[in-house]
Amino acid sequence: MDNRQDEVILVDEQDTPLGAMEKMEAHRKALLHRAFSVFIFNGKGEMLLQQRASRKYHSAGLWTNACCSHPRPGEDTRDAAIRRLKEELGFTTDLQKIFDFTYKTAFGNGLTEFEFDHVFVGRYDEPVFPNREEVGDYCFKTLDEIGSDLETDPLSYTSWFHLAFPRIKTWMAESYSQS
Repeated sequence: MDNRQDEVILVDEQDTPLGAMEKMEAHRKALLHRAFSVFIFNGKGEMLLQQRASRKYHSAGLWTNACCSHPRPGEDTRDAAIRRLKEELGFTTDLQKIFDFTYKTAFGNGLTEFEFDHVFVGRYDEPVFPNREEVGDYCFKTLDEIGSDLETDPLSYTSWFHLAFPRIKTWMAESYSQS
């Protein structure tokens, strides 16, 4: 196996690559690295959520967007997002980048996510085939249902989802108002 599959791309605050590092080491050292988050909507405008598998190294069992991960060194970020969507949820669809943001979250296990996160959206109305090593459960919910969940049960969602969701909601409102 190519050990570069376990490496992340270290970046500066403008997403300029600075090198590569083994993924867990970058998380232990809290170094800024490139990541992506994929948000999938069905034809009814409902968002696909996944519950992270119980064996994940952080945020296990929490609900979040369709998938997220890190591109490999030399891999295009959009291509990595399409690859990871297939690996985690068993399907592919066209993805459009809509924004990026940086966040930093420390976890109780000594790891820190410090990510320059590229956010992609896509549409999908066919069956989902989750990889049970990655995904504990999945569902589709309306934006209003998710907003209510975030208020009443915020600890059930990942830290990055709390940051990205308001921006996704604004993007959806603007997209539908222009159509």
